[in-house]
Amino acid sequence: MLITIIEDEEDLLELLEFNLEQEGFEVVGFLNTKKIEEFLEEENPDLLIVDRNLPGIEGVKLIKKLKEKGYEIPVIFLTAKNSEENILEGFEAGADDYITKPFSMKELIARVKAVLKRNKKELNIISYKNSKLNLQNHTLFIKDNQIFLTNSEFILLKHFFENPNKIFSKSEIAEILNISEKSVNVAVSRLNHKTNLLESIRGIGYKLK
Repeated sequence: MLITIIEDEEDLLELLEFNLEQEGFEVVGFLNTKKIEEFLEEENPDLLIVDRNLPGIEGVKLIKKLKEKGYEIPVIFLTAKNSEENILEGFEAGADDYITKPFSMKELIARVKAVLKRNKKELNIISYKNSKLNLQNHTLFIKDNQIFLTNSEFILLKHFFENPNKIFSKSEIAEILNISEKSVNVAVSRLNHKTNLLESIRGIGYKLK
């Protein structure tokens, strides 16, 4: 699982990265928010851990901005802002948990695991930006819209969601769906008519937008 941390205290960021990696998580840390949206366009983290006192933009405003853009990544605020009003602001912005500094590293790890457990991974869901693919009933949610997929549409979209940065060639898609390469454009077009999630890379294949 991939955890992304935005924390402007370098020593604390390194400590968080070390301890979470010891628990088996993949961790990517940022000291500011300059590249976070660019990163989220390419990666699909399972959790964001966010300080509120960030250079450039306050943490609550950042999360509100990401939520408005359709990102539904679970969020834990890790901050020195510890008043009741501050905590309520955090949860109203969409936080799944709110941890105040100073904190126990053992408690933080336990709460990280709890948030991950009660979110998408427990429900057999793969997410991409504002879309969630349910692996049990083969349905797709884009924001609040439920889309029912055929078996072949589900199989194809699952491959894209599991490899969000990959460009799939026509031959690869043909092999995935057990169809001829001549039928690939039609299969992708039908899926895109429902979801509008794929884009054509001229002369190469298809990828998620």
